[in-house]
Amino acid sequence: MREDVPVTATDPAGEDLSDPFHVRLLDGLAAAIEERGYRETTVADVVRHAKTSKRTFYDQFASKDDCLLELLDKENARMIADIKAAVDPQAPWHDQIARAIDSYVNTVTSRPAIWLVWIREFPALGDRARPVQRRGMERLTDMLLDITGNPGFQRADFPPVTRPLALILLGGLRELTAYTMEDGADVCGITETAVAACAALVSRGQPPAA
Repeated sequence: MREDVPVTATDPAGEDLSDPFHVRLLDGLAAAIEERGYRETTVADVVRHAKTSKRTFYDQFASKDDCLLELLDKENARMIADIKAAVDPQAPWHDQIARAIDSYVNTVTSRPAIWLVWIREFPALGDRARPVQRRGMERLTDMLLDITGNPGFQRADFPPVTRPLALILLGGLRELTAYTMEDGADVCGITETAVAACAALVSRGQPPAA
């Protein structure tokens, strides 16, 4: 029996992943990062988890870094899709924030090493990483602007959230997540603080309209 037997997979973010080997290699890198961390991971580790060959890897990716760039881009899109699915745009604004943070925390805890790589090691790839990093932040910012402009937030009569404010909120949440993981603490423990901070920034300290 050949080692390279394709399997089917679907991408929760709705992206077209028609090549099953491509999917397996991305999943293989994710598994290797969870096992050893990105710096210690080799292409041999990736193909071992993917149950394929180095030849197949290099048919798909020029390097381990290229594989990481695509993996993190897709994980970012998946996180956003999950948050959007979790938030009811008709719900009260504070409930929406709580649901969004819960979804974010669940995504991070499902693959903690991947998200620590996104926050800490990904920027070290330099110019090659910058377009992916910027696209990820733009997606997150757009999502936040969309959520805070929905009917539940409109009823609260807050000033519209600006893009700079959204970036401050996202940057703070990212750093809180990284520090918590680096200290070996449970990421779920950030939920209450993250909800309170997001609510304060979004509302600018103003009470919602009666």
